[in-house]
Amino acid sequence: MNTYILSLLVIGLLLLAVTLGSGWIKRLPLSYALIYLIVGIVLGSYGFGLIEIRPNTEFLERLTEFVVIVSVFGCGLKINRPLKLWGWQSTIRLIGLLMPISILALAAIAHYVLGMGWGAAVLMGAILAPTDPVLASEVQLSHVEDKDELRFALTSEGGLNDSLAFPFVYFGIYAFKDDNWDNWFTKWVGIDLLWAIASGIIMGIIVAKAIVWLDRHLQKRRPADDLMEDFVALSIILLTYSLTELVNGYGFLAVFVAGLVVQRSYFTQQDKRLAQLEFTEQIEKLLEVTAIVILGSMLLIEPMLKYAGQSLLVAGLLFLVIRPVGVWLAMLGGDLPKTTRSLMGWFGIKGLGSIYYLTYSLGKGLSGTVAEQIAWITYTVIVLSILVHGISASPLMAWYEGVKEKSKASPTKAVS
Repeated sequence: MNTYILSLLVIGLLLLAVTLGSGWIKRLPLSYALIYLIVGIVLGSYGFGLIEIRPNTEFLERLTEFVVIVSVFGCGLKINRPLKLWGWQSTIRLIGLLMPISILALAAIAHYVLGMGWGAAVLMGAILAPTDPVLASEVQLSHVEDKDELRFALTSEGGLNDSLAFPFVYFGIYAFKDDNWDNWFTKWVGIDLLWAIASGIIMGIIVAKAIVWLDRHLQKRRPADDLMEDFVALSIILLTYSLTELVNGYGFLAVFVAGLVVQRSYFTQQDKRLAQLEFTEQIEKLLEVTAIVILGSMLLIEPMLKYAGQSLLVAGLLFLVIRPVGVWLAMLGGDLPKTTRSLMGWFGIKGLGSIYYLTYSLGKGLSGTVAEQIAWITYTVIVLSILVHGISASPLMAWYEGVKEKSKASPTKAVS
């Protein structure tokens, strides 16, 4: 029987099932990503063997790259908050303090416990430290008028740290390939840290504003076809990312900034802004199905068991110690309620962003036994994150919303 046709049949049934069953799925302690992962495993070599392809590193890199740029643009579109320091305190603390703490803590574990050299150790930390904007939709802002601080912090963190972890990825790659910092450290600071971040921000603003200006002026002369108009969002994503990468900037950062710019540019055109957000979310969900099913089909028992002890150690410390303690340290002196800080410490969801950084590193020279070690630790940590965070997201967020409602009913009591 034709395996290709069977694969199309199964994927079609999967899409139909999760679409029509979404009302029931939302009431279960399950995430869509967990369902896709299980389907991928069932369709892979340990199941029916319908998915027999073994995607190469470049294919996975490009697939996850595209999923992430669509997702971070959506994060920017959702955020409806003034660009003032007082409004972004949680984000600044999560990015400026928590992420470096997480990278350093993971690097120390990789070096002193797992026996990696410092270059590989920092690289593993940079791969696993960022939270994922793709798989965290349930704990992110649910709509553009959502003002909740927890959801805002997790949305903005997911939109930013998948780009701002890049300097540490480069640092790890350079250190892995060359122990002599004198050969590359100045270049890393000048280009991969300062220039790439600055150009990412600037390009995100310029490209988005230029396209919005062009869209407005051309639409006044002759309105675009309603069916095609939402593709403006996709063009902003692709043009912003590609042009930023051409000038050696961080495309992920530029696309997130572009999302913020578009959200503000269409502030008085609510229907257009919501249509673009809905369009990008639909693309993201379709790509998420593809990527997670492929991930599930790729998993192999032998290497996962080989590194199981190391993977469980890293995942356990990351989920239960590094992230919660890091959030506590990062939020010292702030006024966030205990409940908000606790959930912020738990929802450090890992996913496709980490796979992108892994495959990018493999393409830039990460090789040998340490590459295998980092790869299977990364895959296992992501699978565990999909499992534990996917199961806990619905009940914990329902509990959180209940606590908020009680707090509103009793104004004298803060959410604690």
